[in-house]
Amino acid sequence: MNFFAVIPSEAKRSRGIPQRSPTVVQQGPSTSLGMTRNRTLAIFFCLTFGIASYTFAQADVRFAKANQDFAQGNFKEAISGFETLVRSGQWSANVFYNLGNAYFRAGDFGRAILNYERALALERHHPEATANLQIARDEARALEMQPSWPERYLQFASINQYSVAGAIAFWIALFCVVGLIFGRRRSAAIIALSIFSLLVFVVAVLAIYELDHGSKGRALAIVTGKDVQARVATADTANSVLALPSGSEVKILSARGDWVYAALPNNLRGWIPAKSAEQVRL
Repeated sequence: MNFFAVIPSEAKRSRGIPQRSPTVVQQGPSTSLGMTRNRTLAIFFCLTFGIASYTFAQADVRFAKANQDFAQGNFKEAISGFETLVRSGQWSANVFYNLGNAYFRAGDFGRAILNYERALALERHHPEATANLQIARDEARALEMQPSWPERYLQFASINQYSVAGAIAFWIALFCVVGLIFGRRRSAAIIALSIFSLLVFVVAVLAIYELDHGSKGRALAIVTGKDVQARVATADTANSVLALPSGSEVKILSARGDWVYAALPNNLRGWIPAKSAEQVRL
């Protein structure tokens, strides 16, 4: 359907001189619809930016208030403030680090260790979190999972760094192979670069898999309950496999009802109550 805008010419009032015909300008529907669409997009982006700015401003206010409560010795209020940030998805290494400090001061070493681990999962090189994690472990006498020998050699880089290296190596290898297929000359340098890039890609993939499924991978959990016993079966009366102090590391393998089956320190395995441990990765 077409829309018309009628723009009349200047009418002459003298008798006997006929008025000129109006000039008719035809406008297609795309003109008005395009303007409406652009206006809608502009309003949408403005609203999105405003909401995002307000959300970040509120998060900064809550973070500052929780820090103030911690400085004043109100550790329960500080914990509540930091936990509110975590529940709202405002994750950062500093939020988890400060939450760990609040739990440490409140005497809850298990959750202090849990949040120090979460801080290090987001920022591998966080010296304060690393130092306080070791102090909390010593205080709680927590048990640690021992990494496998590949993990020990691969831990110099994070999963994200291996992902970036693998992606770069993959594209370099791909361009080299395409160049070898369609190029007139097969350069020895290009062949060597393609082989090297493929090797880097393969090593990166293996490193990502090993770290993601290793003792510090996605299945890592921290015991937050007190007087937790790992047992041979899903019953409180079953024989104990290992006593797990609060803050000890376990690797969750499977779940059955209110129990989880986990790999334990000292190369043991057993069942523990699901509510007594929390996974590091949210």
